[in-house]
Amino acid sequence: MVRPMLGRLYEGQDCTAARTLEVIGERWSLLILRDALFRGYTHFSDFQKSLGIAANILARRLEILVAAGIMEAVQTSSHPKHREYVLTEKGQDFKPVIIALTAWGDKWFGPGPGEFVHEACGGLITQHFHCEQCGAAPPSAEVRARPRQVTQQCHTVRR
Repeated sequence: MVRPMLGRLYEGQDCTAARTLEVIGERWSLLILRDALFRGYTHFSDFQKSLGIAANILARRLEILVAAGIMEAVQTSSHPKHREYVLTEKGQDFKPVIIALTAWGDKWFGPGPGEFVHEACGGLITQHFHCEQCGAAPPSAEVRARPRQVTQQCHTVRR
């Protein structure tokens, strides 16, 4: 298990959201992922300049993201001591989370300076709840949690 950024584990919490927060629940980590996902940043200096974050804090956050398999540290050919931080498939799959956080913030705190668009046609990207069974798009008030129903199709979690 990767050491959590918040300085604690959510022991006693049998919850995927809590396990996720142990790895990416610190504000710098979210902003690093935002910059990697939507600005294409891979260099330490780009993250540092964009975020104004202390080098030691940035190094630790990148180390944790690499240890969690969200990013890979790849040595550059031009500078053997320098590394690029490249998103893995696991890291790329975090994109909808940033989009959802941004949409929530735009609604409740006012629109930010950017929006998400489909590169091929320029259309705006939005996210919606939908029911896999009936296809309905229920309002959030109609979405609830329940214990996961175990089936033979369940897979082991990749970490």
